[in-house]
Amino acid sequence: MGSLMALLCLLLLFPGLAAAAPSCPQNVKISGGSFTVSHGWDPGSVLIYSCPPGRYPSPAYRLCLNNGRWQTPGSAPGTKAVCKPVRCPAPVSFENGMYTPRLGSHPVGANLSFECEDGFVLRGSPVRQCRPNGMWDGETAVCDNGAGHCPNPGISVGSVRTGSRFGLGDKVSYRCSSNLVLTGSAERECQGSGVWSGTEPICRQPYSYDFPEDVAPVLGTSLSHLLGSTNPTQKKKENVGRKIQIQRSGHLNLYLLLDASQSVKEEDFSIFKNSTTIMVDRIFSFEINVSVAIITFASKPKIIMSVLHDSSRDATEVIYYLENISYKDHENGTGTNIYEALNSVYIMMNNQMQRLGMNTVAWQEIRHVIILLTDGKSNMGGSPKRAVDDIKEILNINQKRNDYLDIYAIGVGKLDVDWRELNQLGSKKDGERHAFILQDTKALYQVFEHMLDVSQLTDTICGVGNMSANASAQERTPWHVTIKPRSLQTCRGSLISDQWVLTAAHCFRSDDKDHSLWRVNVGDPNTHLGKDFEIESVVISSGFNVYAKKHQGILEFYGDDIALLKLAQKVKMSTHARPICLPCTLEANLALRKPPGSTCRDHESLLLNTVSVPAHFVALNGDKLNVNLKTGTEWTSCIDVVSQEKNMFPNLTDVGEVVTDQFLCSGTGEDDNPCKGESGGAVFLERKYRIFQVGLVSWGLYNPCGNSDKNSRKRAPTGKVPPPRDFHINLFRLQPWLRQHLEGVLNFLPL
Repeated sequence: MGSLMALLCLLLLFPGLAAAAPSCPQNVKISGGSFTVSHGWDPGSVLIYSCPPGRYPSPAYRLCLNNGRWQTPGSAPGTKAVCKPVRCPAPVSFENGMYTPRLGSHPVGANLSFECEDGFVLRGSPVRQCRPNGMWDGETAVCDNGAGHCPNPGISVGSVRTGSRFGLGDKVSYRCSSNLVLTGSAERECQGSGVWSGTEPICRQPYSYDFPEDVAPVLGTSLSHLLGSTNPTQKKKENVGRKIQIQRSGHLNLYLLLDASQSVKEEDFSIFKNSTTIMVDRIFSFEINVSVAIITFASKPKIIMSVLHDSSRDATEVIYYLENISYKDHENGTGTNIYEALNSVYIMMNNQMQRLGMNTVAWQEIRHVIILLTDGKSNMGGSPKRAVDDIKEILNINQKRNDYLDIYAIGVGKLDVDWRELNQLGSKKDGERHAFILQDTKALYQVFEHMLDVSQLTDTICGVGNMSANASAQERTPWHVTIKPRSLQTCRGSLISDQWVLTAAHCFRSDDKDHSLWRVNVGDPNTHLGKDFEIESVVISSGFNVYAKKHQGILEFYGDDIALLKLAQKVKMSTHARPICLPCTLEANLALRKPPGSTCRDHESLLLNTVSVPAHFVALNGDKLNVNLKTGTEWTSCIDVVSQEKNMFPNLTDVGEVVTDQFLCSGTGEDDNPCKGESGGAVFLERKYRIFQVGLVSWGLYNPCGNSDKNSRKRAPTGKVPPPRDFHINLFRLQPWLRQHLEGVLNFLPL
């Protein structure tokens, strides 16, 4: 890390001096902030300052030298550390309009307003606010009259533009004022498509950083587009969108470059590993054709896994290697050599090209994504851009093949992260960003956890919920539907394909044969994104008869409580409407990453693999609630309390007459209990970042919503007799019926 790492290298060359050296003084407080030290007060320790949001530390860090003094790179000895207020830059100029207020810079929370002259239309944000990271929210304001082949590219805040012609082939260039750093494209060209090449240039303070909630959708957009385009169970859509599209004959190579230089703490390196593991696990869950390379680096790179190895296509193997990377692999290499790390990717590509043949489709159709995680700038090996240029050359990257390479350069930390270098390394795609700085590894973890937004995924891939930080309840459980009969009472159900809904049979009264007035609301019922569908047909299990055992003194019996609804129209897939995965199907098998020869029994062993399985259902208000499904020996003790229910079963002697092996049992301990209107909803588990329905809500001994307020849940009082229990139809036990009625809709595995 520049001067910091050079000093660390000297200390390591003379360990004896360091051992005998005095400690550094402890009077290093920062006014208005806090600090951490990497190795206490001993020589070699790095002291890092932190400030509350809206302020930044000056200086950012100090280094304890072996003479017992703190060195502050870039500052005079004895400089006091203070938390300075973050400021957002001011516009240098604004064409064809005016802005207010006119200040040299703007404090956090301040607004900047834009207006256009007559004859010009404002594009972008008319009012922008200064955020705590020194960046303006919203989009660059532009006053445009539509006269050019390309729209007026505008002048981002803090930048100066050269060039005022917007015709085909015209170019504009940008630079930043004062001490601001330019990220994005310094030069852009008006293309035939009417779109400016490259990425919008942004001028930012050197101390600025990105918020995770901003980075996750930007970083994930490119990756999410490839998910639908390689699903082997679906036909290829003509337009999945720009971003990385993998043709059926093609493949994705994902190269993960993890900085392990000495300035990266061991716990932070673990977060590097965990973050990339999350991303790999999620990407593999979408059945795309991918090979993963893992490279750690400090002074030299170490190839943990190559895309040339067969194991690079196996999610389990890739994750195993990621989880078992040793932080100590680079304990003798203190530098940060990004050039050699990228050059090892170039060599790997060259070897693969030689193996496949330069002119073969197999080589030319491979898409390549490089994700570089570093906490600083390269300080050895020369400029890493040389390696990027070599990579572009071997992949024949030009305007027509621009989509075949994406390089994401992600800086993490508060020390020597270099905006200019990251921007130089990151790809410059039309309208996209590929260079980011995050404040810490926790932010990185948050980004990778939420980066795959499924809003652009148009195929009917099952079990995909949007787990991004700002997703709505419906986006998290997009298979959840509301069934609305004639009466006020509603039921729930789950979308299992683009036209079929699974629910409970008891939602349909035997005396109500006319379902023409019934509706199924798919999507968010509380917004315009919810849509009512008519029902084409209802299939109710012939074995269901709530009064079948009345002669035995069993007033209600819910065996075979299952039904299917065929909607009159197909549902258009979106982030609010998507099917859940049903076990024992090819679709679920792919999502679970099980081999092609897997059986239904394999799925049951995997999903219901303990005597108490954590699961979920969706409440009336859309919240995801928790249950524990009891199986095996715990199932028996779970159902025993039914004998205490004297109103429904006054003379019950055998609990098995009421609760057959068709039912899963929950409701013990801290379990949530479903309300009456939640019948028919999915009981589901999460595995491999996909959702699998193992049951459906049928009946229970306690209604937490009572008979009045449907949105107010109350836990059962202590000592209630009988204690609360809930019973859910086990879809593994109803397989023959599901197969009979869904043949040709889903692809079932052997039992």
